[in-house]
Amino acid sequence: MNADFVFVDFSNESSLENWYTVDDVVMGGRSNSTFEISEQGHAVFSGIVSLDNNGGFASLRHVFQQLDMGSFQTIAIRLKGDGLRYQFRVKSSRNERHSYIYYFDTSGSWQWIEIPLSEMYPSWRGSRLTYPNYPAETLEEIGILIGNNKPEAFKLEIDKIRFK
Repeated sequence: MNADFVFVDFSNESSLENWYTVDDVVMGGRSNSTFEISEQGHAVFSGIVSLDNNGGFASLRHVFQQLDMGSFQTIAIRLKGDGLRYQFRVKSSRNERHSYIYYFDTSGSWQWIEIPLSEMYPSWRGSRLTYPNYPAETLEEIGILIGNNKPEAFKLEIDKIRFK
């Protein structure tokens, strides 16, 4: 791959195959989210985070064939948020239990979020692990999670994801 690779460019014809939501209902919570393509051709991750029944998160995941990330330092996402804080997540292999995470805040307008791969730290179930940061050698899963320790409705529109 070259030094600037368009990983995803959503449009009305985009397939959402291998994209799926995972909410706190897997642990008995009550949060609910969806992922769909809008009439404007953007992907929309939206829903409600509930703290009921010890819940508190909604997430989106995309699993794909493993990619070589050796020539990339950054993931850039063009998105429009709702002013809330989100977490971008990656896994070198879908078999890893932990994810590498990076928090970002949204402005309510279209913006590019730049995620330095070297700053993504390992986490499992909300706890930071003592492993090294993301080695950026391979990539097999990306995701976005919202869980700000409060009940809230959310909406995150995604236009493009680039590797740089």
